[in-house]
Amino acid sequence: MEPATTKPLLLSVIDGKTSERPPVWLMRQAGRYLPEYREVRARAGTFLDLCYNPDLATEVTLQPIRRFGFDAAILFSDILVIPHALGQDVTFAEGEGPRLRPVNDKEGLEALAPSFDVDRLAPVLETVRRVRTALPSETALLGFCGAPWTVASYMIAGKSTPDQAPARLLAYQDDVFFASLVDRLVDASVTYLVAQLDAGADAVQIFESFAGALPPALFDRWSLGPISRIAEGVRAARPQARILVFPRGAAQRLEMLAQSGIADVIGLDWSVDPDWAQEHVQAHVCVQGNLDPLSLVAGGSQLDAAVDRIVATFAGRPHIFNLGHGILPETPVAHVEQMLRRVRGV
Repeated sequence: MEPATTKPLLLSVIDGKTSERPPVWLMRQAGRYLPEYREVRARAGTFLDLCYNPDLATEVTLQPIRRFGFDAAILFSDILVIPHALGQDVTFAEGEGPRLRPVNDKEGLEALAPSFDVDRLAPVLETVRRVRTALPSETALLGFCGAPWTVASYMIAGKSTPDQAPARLLAYQDDVFFASLVDRLVDASVTYLVAQLDAGADAVQIFESFAGALPPALFDRWSLGPISRIAEGVRAARPQARILVFPRGAAQRLEMLAQSGIADVIGLDWSVDPDWAQEHVQAHVCVQGNLDPLSLVAGGSQLDAAVDRIVATFAGRPHIFNLGHGILPETPVAHVEQMLRRVRGV
Protein backbone atom coordinates (compact mmCIF):
# COMPACT_ATOMS: atom_id res chain seq x y z
CA MET A 1 0.00 0.00 0.00
CA GLU A 2 1.39 3.39 -1.04
CA PRO A 3 2.08 5.84 1.82
CA ALA A 4 -0.26 8.80 2.03
CA THR A 5 1.15 11.98 0.59
CA THR A 6 0.42 15.46 1.85
CA LYS A 7 -0.44 18.14 -0.65
CA PRO A 8 2.07 20.99 -0.52
CA LEU A 9 0.82 23.90 1.55
CA LEU A 10 1.03 26.30 -1.36
CA LEU A 11 -1.23 24.13 -3.52
CA SER A 12 -3.76 23.73 -0.72
CA VAL A 13 -3.96 27.51 -0.39
CA ILE A 14 -4.31 27.97 -4.15
CA ASP A 15 -7.15 25.45 -4.01
CA GLY A 16 -8.98 27.61 -1.48
CA LYS A 17 -7.83 26.41 1.92
CA THR A 18 -6.71 28.75 4.65
CA SER A 19 -3.74 28.01 6.86
CA GLU A 20 -2.30 29.12 10.18
CA ARG A 21 0.56 30.78 8.34
CA PRO A 22 0.75 31.65 4.65
CA PRO A 23 2.99 29.68 2.33
CA VAL A 24 5.92 31.78 1.16
CA TRP A 25 8.21 32.00 -1.84
CA LEU A 26 9.90 34.96 -3.53
CA MET A 27 9.97 36.08 -7.12
CA ARG A 28 13.58 35.76 -8.40
CA GLN A 29 14.42 33.74 -5.30
CA ALA A 30 17.19 31.99 -7.26
CA GLY A 31 19.46 34.92 -8.00
CA ARG A 32 22.41 37.18 -7.40
CA TYR A 33 21.73 37.87 -3.72
CA LEU A 34 22.83 34.27 -3.02
CA PRO A 35 26.59 33.58 -2.98
CA GLU A 36 26.01 30.02 -4.19
CA TYR A 37 24.13 31.36 -7.22
CA ARG A 38 26.93 33.79 -8.04
CA GLU A 39 29.41 30.91 -7.99
CA VAL A 40 27.37 28.89 -10.49
CA ARG A 41 26.67 31.93 -12.65
CA ALA A 42 30.40 32.70 -12.89
CA ARG A 43 31.15 29.32 -14.49
CA ALA A 44 28.00 28.97 -16.60
CA GLY A 45 29.00 31.10 -19.57
CA THR A 46 26.21 33.36 -20.80
CA PHE A 47 22.92 33.80 -19.00
CA LEU A 48 21.14 31.78 -21.69
CA ASP A 49 23.79 29.07 -21.32
CA LEU A 50 22.71 28.84 -17.69
CA CYS A 51 19.01 28.72 -18.62
CA TYR A 52 19.63 25.94 -21.16
CA ASN A 53 21.92 23.79 -19.01
CA PRO A 54 19.69 21.37 -17.03
CA ASP A 55 22.47 20.52 -14.59
CA LEU A 56 23.14 24.12 -13.64
CA ALA A 57 19.55 25.39 -13.94
CA THR A 58 18.39 22.59 -11.64
CA GLU A 59 21.10 23.47 -9.14
CA VAL A 60 20.20 27.15 -8.95
CA THR A 61 16.47 26.40 -8.80
CA LEU A 62 17.09 24.21 -5.76
CA GLN A 63 19.53 26.52 -3.97
CA PRO A 64 16.94 28.73 -2.23
CA ILE A 65 14.93 25.66 -1.23
CA ARG A 66 17.94 24.15 0.50
CA ARG A 67 18.85 27.40 2.22
CA PHE A 68 15.42 28.73 3.23
CA GLY A 69 12.89 25.92 2.85
CA PHE A 70 10.51 28.01 0.76
CA ASP A 71 7.11 26.47 0.11
CA ALA A 72 7.65 26.61 -3.66
CA ALA A 73 10.51 26.45 -6.11
CA ILE A 74 10.16 28.39 -9.33
CA LEU A 75 11.87 27.18 -12.48
CA PHE A 76 15.07 29.07 -13.23
CA SER A 77 14.67 30.37 -16.76
CA ASP A 78 13.65 33.62 -18.47
CA ILE A 79 10.56 34.98 -20.17
CA LEU A 80 12.58 35.61 -23.35
CA VAL A 81 13.19 31.95 -24.14
CA ILE A 82 9.95 32.02 -26.14
CA PRO A 83 11.10 34.68 -28.65
CA HIS A 84 14.50 32.95 -28.70
CA ALA A 85 12.78 29.66 -29.57
CA LEU A 86 10.83 31.50 -32.27
CA GLY A 87 14.11 32.46 -33.90
CA GLN A 88 14.68 35.99 -32.62
CA ASP A 89 18.28 36.83 -31.70
CA VAL A 90 18.44 37.21 -27.91
CA THR A 91 21.53 37.95 -25.84
CA PHE A 92 22.12 39.19 -22.30
CA ALA A 93 24.80 41.83 -21.78
CA GLU A 94 26.22 41.77 -18.25
CA GLY A 95 24.87 44.74 -16.34
CA GLU A 96 22.73 45.91 -19.28
CA GLY A 97 19.94 43.35 -19.51
CA PRO A 98 18.61 41.63 -22.63
CA ARG A 99 19.35 42.68 -26.18
CA LEU A 100 17.18 41.43 -29.05
CA ARG A 101 17.11 41.97 -32.79
CA PRO A 102 13.99 44.18 -32.98
CA VAL A 103 10.86 42.77 -34.56
CA ASN A 104 8.78 45.80 -35.41
CA ASP A 105 7.45 45.31 -38.94
CA LYS A 106 5.97 42.67 -41.21
CA GLU A 107 9.38 41.58 -42.48
CA GLY A 108 10.64 41.07 -38.94
CA LEU A 109 7.58 39.05 -38.05
CA GLU A 110 7.93 36.88 -41.14
CA ALA A 111 11.56 36.18 -40.24
CA LEU A 112 10.40 34.37 -37.10
CA ALA A 113 9.56 30.69 -37.16
CA PRO A 114 6.04 30.22 -38.56
CA SER A 115 5.07 28.14 -35.52
CA PHE A 116 6.43 27.51 -32.05
CA ASP A 117 8.52 24.35 -31.72
CA VAL A 118 8.49 23.47 -28.02
CA ASP A 119 11.28 20.97 -28.63
CA ARG A 120 13.65 23.94 -28.91
CA LEU A 121 13.07 24.39 -25.18
CA ALA A 122 13.70 20.74 -24.34
CA PRO A 123 16.56 21.65 -21.96
CA VAL A 124 14.22 23.87 -19.94
CA LEU A 125 11.63 21.11 -19.71
CA GLU A 126 14.35 18.67 -18.66
CA THR A 127 15.16 21.09 -15.82
CA VAL A 128 11.51 20.98 -14.74
CA ARG A 129 11.62 17.18 -14.63
CA ARG A 130 14.85 17.11 -12.65
CA VAL A 131 13.70 19.72 -10.15
CA ARG A 132 10.42 17.91 -9.61
CA THR A 133 12.29 14.71 -8.82
CA ALA A 134 14.69 16.45 -6.44
CA LEU A 135 12.20 18.58 -4.51
CA PRO A 136 10.83 17.55 -1.12
CA SER A 137 7.24 16.31 -1.37
CA GLU A 138 5.98 19.29 0.61
CA THR A 139 7.45 21.81 -1.85
CA ALA A 140 5.47 22.93 -4.89
CA LEU A 141 7.07 23.60 -8.26
CA LEU A 142 6.07 26.62 -10.31
CA GLY A 143 6.63 27.10 -14.02
CA PHE A 144 6.09 30.39 -15.79
CA CYS A 145 6.01 32.48 -18.92
CA GLY A 146 5.84 36.16 -19.72
CA ALA A 147 2.54 37.67 -20.76
CA PRO A 148 2.36 38.57 -24.47
CA TRP A 149 2.36 42.34 -23.88
CA THR A 150 5.50 42.18 -21.74
CA VAL A 151 7.32 39.82 -24.12
CA ALA A 152 6.23 41.82 -27.17
CA SER A 153 7.59 44.98 -25.54
CA TYR A 154 11.07 43.44 -25.48
CA MET A 155 10.72 41.97 -28.96
CA ILE A 156 9.71 45.29 -30.54
CA ALA A 157 12.17 47.61 -28.76
CA GLY A 158 15.01 45.11 -28.69
CA LYS A 159 15.62 45.90 -25.03
CA SER A 160 13.88 47.05 -21.87
CA THR A 161 12.54 50.59 -22.12
CA PRO A 162 11.37 52.84 -19.26
CA ASP A 163 7.72 53.12 -20.31
CA GLN A 164 7.49 50.57 -23.15
CA ALA A 165 6.92 53.47 -25.55
CA PRO A 166 8.09 51.66 -28.72
CA ALA A 167 5.60 48.82 -28.20
CA ARG A 168 2.81 51.12 -27.10
CA LEU A 169 3.30 53.38 -30.09
CA LEU A 170 3.30 50.42 -32.48
CA ALA A 171 0.11 49.12 -30.87
CA TYR A 172 -1.56 52.41 -31.83
CA GLN A 173 0.01 52.63 -35.30
CA ASP A 174 -0.26 49.09 -36.65
CA ASP A 175 -3.10 47.13 -35.10
CA VAL A 176 -2.74 44.27 -37.60
CA PHE A 177 0.96 43.75 -36.93
CA PHE A 178 0.53 43.92 -33.17
CA ALA A 179 -2.37 41.45 -33.21
CA SER A 180 -0.32 39.02 -35.32
CA LEU A 181 2.61 39.17 -32.92
CA VAL A 182 0.39 38.74 -29.86
CA ASP A 183 -1.42 35.81 -31.47
CA ARG A 184 1.95 34.12 -32.08
CA LEU A 185 2.91 34.65 -28.43
CA VAL A 186 -0.42 33.42 -27.08
CA ASP A 187 -0.14 30.16 -29.00
CA ALA A 188 3.48 29.66 -27.97
CA SER A 189 2.72 30.42 -24.32
CA VAL A 190 -0.10 27.87 -24.16
CA THR A 191 2.10 25.16 -25.64
CA TYR A 192 5.02 26.05 -23.38
CA LEU A 193 2.99 26.16 -20.15
CA VAL A 194 1.24 22.88 -20.91
CA ALA A 195 4.64 21.31 -21.53
CA GLN A 196 5.88 22.61 -18.18
CA LEU A 197 2.85 21.15 -16.42
CA ASP A 198 3.38 17.82 -18.15
CA ALA A 199 7.05 17.86 -17.10
CA GLY A 200 6.11 18.22 -13.44
CA ALA A 201 5.17 21.82 -12.63
CA ASP A 202 2.31 22.03 -10.11
CA ALA A 203 1.21 25.49 -11.21
CA VAL A 204 2.30 28.19 -13.64
CA GLN A 205 2.65 31.94 -13.25
CA ILE A 206 2.13 34.47 -16.03
CA PHE A 207 4.34 37.53 -15.51
CA GLU A 208 2.85 40.78 -16.83
CA SER A 209 5.73 42.94 -15.66
CA PHE A 210 4.79 45.98 -17.77
CA ALA A 211 1.03 46.13 -17.17
CA GLY A 212 1.36 49.60 -15.66
CA ALA A 213 2.49 51.08 -18.98
CA LEU A 214 -0.87 50.45 -20.63
CA PRO A 215 -3.85 52.81 -20.48
CA PRO A 216 -7.16 51.06 -19.69
CA ALA A 217 -8.27 50.56 -23.31
CA LEU A 218 -4.96 49.01 -24.33
CA PHE A 219 -4.73 46.99 -21.12
CA ASP A 220 -8.01 45.25 -21.81
CA ARG A 221 -7.03 44.39 -25.38
CA TRP A 222 -3.32 43.68 -25.20
CA SER A 223 -2.89 42.44 -21.63
CA LEU A 224 -6.07 41.07 -20.15
CA GLY A 225 -7.36 39.58 -23.40
CA PRO A 226 -4.20 37.63 -24.28
CA ILE A 227 -3.72 36.44 -20.69
CA SER A 228 -7.31 35.21 -20.70
CA ARG A 229 -6.70 33.33 -23.95
CA ILE A 230 -3.58 31.70 -22.51
CA ALA A 231 -5.48 30.60 -19.40
CA GLU A 232 -8.33 29.23 -21.50
CA GLY A 233 -5.90 27.36 -23.76
CA VAL A 234 -3.99 25.83 -20.87
CA ARG A 235 -7.16 24.76 -19.08
CA ALA A 236 -8.61 23.33 -22.29
CA ALA A 237 -5.57 21.05 -22.48
CA ARG A 238 -5.13 20.50 -18.72
CA PRO A 239 -8.43 21.26 -16.93
CA GLN A 240 -6.92 21.06 -13.42
CA ALA A 241 -4.15 23.54 -14.17
CA ARG A 242 -3.50 26.17 -11.49
CA ILE A 243 -2.67 29.58 -12.94
CA LEU A 244 -1.14 32.55 -11.15
CA VAL A 245 -1.12 35.99 -12.78
CA PHE A 246 1.15 38.86 -11.72
CA PRO A 247 0.01 42.11 -13.40
CA ARG A 248 2.52 44.65 -12.10
CA GLY A 249 1.16 48.18 -12.06
CA ALA A 250 -2.43 47.21 -12.86
CA ALA A 251 -4.04 48.24 -9.56
CA GLN A 252 -7.04 49.81 -11.28
CA ARG A 253 -7.84 46.53 -13.02
CA LEU A 254 -7.27 44.09 -10.17
CA GLU A 255 -10.86 43.88 -8.96
CA MET A 256 -12.12 43.19 -12.45
CA LEU A 257 -9.38 40.59 -12.96
CA ALA A 258 -10.28 38.96 -9.63
CA GLN A 259 -13.90 38.62 -10.69
CA SER A 260 -13.08 37.29 -14.16
CA GLY A 261 -12.06 33.78 -13.14
CA ILE A 262 -8.94 33.99 -15.30
CA ALA A 263 -6.53 33.42 -12.44
CA ASP A 264 -6.46 31.10 -9.45
CA VAL A 265 -4.06 33.54 -7.80
CA ILE A 266 -3.47 37.23 -8.41
CA GLY A 267 -0.07 38.66 -7.50
CA LEU A 268 -0.09 42.13 -5.97
CA ASP A 269 2.77 44.55 -6.54
CA TRP A 270 4.05 46.63 -3.62
CA SER A 271 1.99 49.71 -4.61
CA VAL A 272 -1.32 47.94 -3.86
CA ASP A 273 -2.80 48.79 -0.45
CA PRO A 274 -3.38 45.51 1.44
CA ASP A 275 -6.57 46.78 3.09
CA TRP A 276 -8.07 47.64 -0.31
CA ALA A 277 -6.90 44.35 -1.82
CA GLN A 278 -8.34 42.34 1.06
CA GLU A 279 -11.79 43.77 0.33
CA HIS A 280 -11.74 44.03 -3.45
CA VAL A 281 -9.43 41.25 -4.65
CA GLN A 282 -9.02 38.62 -1.93
CA ALA A 283 -12.80 38.47 -1.55
CA HIS A 284 -12.85 36.74 -4.94
CA VAL A 285 -9.52 34.92 -5.35
CA CYS A 286 -6.33 33.91 -3.58
CA VAL A 287 -3.85 36.78 -3.47
CA GLN A 288 -0.07 36.73 -3.49
CA GLY A 289 2.29 39.39 -2.17
CA ASN A 290 3.13 42.09 -1.54
CA LEU A 291 6.16 43.16 0.47
CA ASP A 292 8.19 45.98 -1.08
CA PRO A 293 11.56 44.50 -2.15
CA LEU A 294 13.29 47.60 -0.76
CA SER A 295 11.76 46.92 2.66
CA LEU A 296 13.52 43.56 2.51
CA VAL A 297 16.78 45.29 1.60
CA ALA A 298 16.42 47.73 4.50
CA GLY A 299 15.60 45.16 7.20
CA GLY A 300 15.25 46.17 10.83
CA SER A 301 12.06 46.84 12.76
CA GLN A 302 10.28 48.30 9.73
CA LEU A 303 10.61 44.93 7.97
CA ASP A 304 8.97 43.17 10.91
CA ALA A 305 6.15 45.71 10.87
CA ALA A 306 5.64 45.43 7.12
CA VAL A 307 5.52 41.63 7.24
CA ASP A 308 3.12 41.70 10.20
CA ARG A 309 0.74 44.06 8.42
CA ILE A 310 0.57 41.93 5.28
CA VAL A 311 0.12 38.66 7.16
CA ALA A 312 -2.53 40.12 9.47
CA THR A 313 -4.48 41.87 6.71
CA PHE A 314 -4.76 38.77 4.53
CA ALA A 315 -5.29 36.26 7.36
CA GLY A 316 -8.45 34.16 7.24
CA ARG A 317 -8.55 33.85 3.45
CA PRO A 318 -6.19 32.21 0.97
CA HIS A 319 -2.93 34.17 0.79
CA ILE A 320 0.60 33.41 -0.43
CA PHE A 321 3.30 35.61 1.06
CA ASN A 322 5.67 37.05 -1.54
CA LEU A 323 7.31 40.26 -2.60
CA GLY A 324 5.63 42.90 -4.71
CA HIS A 325 8.26 42.24 -7.40
CA GLY A 326 11.51 40.30 -7.68
CA ILE A 327 14.09 40.18 -4.90
CA LEU A 328 16.91 42.68 -5.47
CA PRO A 329 20.54 41.53 -5.88
CA GLU A 330 21.70 43.70 -2.95
CA THR A 331 19.31 42.02 -0.49
CA PRO A 332 21.14 40.67 2.58
CA VAL A 333 20.56 36.97 3.16
CA ALA A 334 20.06 37.75 6.86
CA HIS A 335 17.06 39.92 5.99
CA VAL A 336 15.44 37.07 4.07
CA GLU A 337 15.94 34.90 7.15
CA GLN A 338 14.41 37.62 9.33
CA MET A 339 11.39 37.87 7.02
CA LEU A 340 10.86 34.11 7.05
CA ARG A 341 11.00 33.94 10.85
CA ARG A 342 8.34 36.63 11.01
CA VAL A 343 6.07 35.00 8.42
CA ARG A 344 6.42 31.62 10.08
CA GLY A 345 6.01 32.96 13.61
CA VAL A 346 9.25 31.47 14.94
